[in-house]
Amino acid sequence: MEQKFIEQFDGLLEKYADLLVGQHTPDTIKKVEMWALYTHIAKSMPALAKHWNEMYPDAKEEMKKVIAEIKQLNEEHRTSK
Repeated sequence: MEQKFIEQFDGLLEKYADLLVGQHTPDTIKKVEMWALYTHIAKSMPALAKHWNEMYPDAKEEMKKVIAEIKQLNEEHRTSK
């Protein structure tokens, strides 16, 4: 992949995080990225997500925390407008 495309896609993620939760720190962007990808995997390949959850119960719990944090930040961002 070309560096220009990577930078453009990173910009897309940054803007998405900002619109979704009202901030675009590197940590928040990473969490939004993980949340979006996990959500997509869980919807498009539920058996894979289930298998991963069973193989890595600690990671499943961390993912639950990320999901809850993104949901909370989104709700706070929406109500602050």
